[in-house]
Amino acid sequence: MSCFSCPLPIENRLIMKKIFAQLSILLLVAIISFAQSEKKEEVQGIKSPSIKDLKTTPKAMNFLIMGDWGRHGEPHQRKVAEQMSNATVGLSATFNLIVGDNFYPSGVASEFDPSWKSSFEDVYNQHPLYDDWYVALGNHDYKANPDAEVAYSKISARWHMPSHYYSVTKKLKDGTTAQFFIIDTSPFQIDYYNSEDYGSHLQGVDTAAQKRWLEDGLQKSTATWKFVVGHHPLFSAGGRKGKTGDMLYSFGPLFEKYHVDAYFCGHEHILEYDQPAGYHFVQIISGAGGEATPVTSADYAKFVVQDYGFVAATVTAKSLLLQYINDRGEVIYTSEVKK
Repeated sequence: MSCFSCPLPIENRLIMKKIFAQLSILLLVAIISFAQSEKKEEVQGIKSPSIKDLKTTPKAMNFLIMGDWGRHGEPHQRKVAEQMSNATVGLSATFNLIVGDNFYPSGVASEFDPSWKSSFEDVYNQHPLYDDWYVALGNHDYKANPDAEVAYSKISARWHMPSHYYSVTKKLKDGTTAQFFIIDTSPFQIDYYNSEDYGSHLQGVDTAAQKRWLEDGLQKSTATWKFVVGHHPLFSAGGRKGKTGDMLYSFGPLFEKYHVDAYFCGHEHILEYDQPAGYHFVQIISGAGGEATPVTSADYAKFVVQDYGFVAATVTAKSLLLQYINDRGEVIYTSEVKK
């Protein structure tokens, strides 16, 4: 006759206690492992989903190029930011080149302007994007106080704009060097001087001094790769096609004379890759960080598209790999420049 209320024999109770203890240990181990995994993902920023078909190269230097972006967190700006985070993780990218028009519609009034929060800090808040941002000025930044963007460098650890134009040198482990010359292109747009939006902020700007600085820097540079970063393009297959003469006249001969390898720019809200005949440098337009506008075509434009996105760059001693990525995380174009 069975007895449900009778105590278990001592041997059975010991067995049950042993099983319970083992289960408790296993559960504790699982909880600790999960917590450590979560912490590791949080610290390393590896929760981001991968970008399909993103090419990686061992021992390379990786960075992103993005521009024309500051739209107070509009949906496509946020989508681009999310994919930038994913690409940063996928490539182990270490910095960003920002090619201007950082705050729409009219720049910022000071380093404490609310737009810093609504267009920058609250949008690019993914952990992987807390790397270095090397920033150029665009024309919309000249509608208010461009010096405020210089001043913000003293507040933000990631925002770098020590002056309106400056250079940065990066070194790979194998000794390969890349020097980036970030220039201020709005003062070279002749029609801006008669503009109500820009004219007052351009008075007294010494364009000759900037060109002397650039020429001197390019001439003395011993870097393996020489890159220039600015806002306005020298060529365009976007809406400003045929209207980039000021830039081509001001900088085309310099880029050729001192063997600039690539010019990174924006202004046109498109993604474009240019190999102009008669010039040895390539031009990369990455101005689709927050808006995408119509495109045309041109012989020099090997790729041009109306889409939101950015460009990922991978540099080694012998090559510059460029991957154009849209806000849906698709690699839509790839090109490589060989040394």
